[in-house]
Amino acid sequence: MTETYRKLKEWYEQNRRILPWREDPTPYHVWISEIMLQQTRVEAVRGYYARFLTALPDISALAAAPEDVYLKLWEGLGYYSRVRNLHRAAVMVMEEYGGSIPSAEEELRRLPGIGRYTAAAIASIAFGKRAVALDGNLLRVFSRLTAYEGDIKEPAAGKAAEEYYLRILENEPSAGLLNQAFMDLGATVCLPNAAPRCDTCPLAEICLAHAAGRETAYPHLPAKKARKIEERTVFLIRYGDAAILHKRPPKGLLAGLYEFPNADGKLTEEEALRYVAALGFEALRIRPLPPAKHIFTHKEWHMSAFEVRADEFKSPLREDMLLLSVSEIREKYSIPSAFASYTALL
Repeated sequence: MTETYRKLKEWYEQNRRILPWREDPTPYHVWISEIMLQQTRVEAVRGYYARFLTALPDISALAAAPEDVYLKLWEGLGYYSRVRNLHRAAVMVMEEYGGSIPSAEEELRRLPGIGRYTAAAIASIAFGKRAVALDGNLLRVFSRLTAYEGDIKEPAAGKAAEEYYLRILENEPSAGLLNQAFMDLGATVCLPNAAPRCDTCPLAEICLAHAAGRETAYPHLPAKKARKIEERTVFLIRYGDAAILHKRPPKGLLAGLYEFPNADGKLTEEEALRYVAALGFEALRIRPLPPAKHIFTHKEWHMSAFEVRADEFKSPLREDMLLLSVSEIREKYSIPSAFASYTALL
């Protein structure tokens, strides 16, 4: 087995993806990159990673950053609870760990937003600890190497995979390197939703799925549930060279973020005018905007929209709404990517 995985390490050295966080794998860099990479493609993360580190180069800078700053840096990455947890964890590291990220998995998992996988990734890649960073790539590779017949999403599969990789790492001093080698093998060779490139795989000789010619039969996945579809009507409300933003409630979907005012359902123009009047002002002009769609993990928003030119306000704005210049919105306020089609129209 040692000889087989020596081939994997050699393959990795020759074929590894060149990623900025790998070139200087400090604990902070590994941590930021791993949180960004959750539910986000690698190529999409590169620019955000560079921008984030330029503005917040270390733990102390992140801990001291105002909410609007780190939310704006995260704009477009989605799942904003991730960056809120990053900030909370940075404050905790400063207060309880003297500004140094802990190296032990159990200590890392005390930090907000750091689960089993992220703790193992930081511990192994940044600190050289013997830990299995069990992500989707490692699960898929495990399922094909062993022809695992169970549901790969079940806890039993995760436990079996972790035990499998721990045996491989038992006599290996470079756990971080092997974790990354398996990640890249899964991302570039042992592909999801496609036929794996077995002719280039350094582990083909020990792969049970390959030996049986059944590579695409693994992993076994549960049937996907259909997403719930929600109709919404979005309002791009303008007043001079300014527009209205609404702050979402502190809990729930897109918690605490700024958005364009919107309502449940697909409103007619008459209903839209009544909605605008209920906000406290009259519409000078109203025109429909192109529809848009946004896919969340478990639901889809199908959006219709109106641009409204507003007259003088009849009453003060509600506490959860702001009238801001377009330049201020672009520079300071993070609007979720769900509204990207309408943000582009500002």
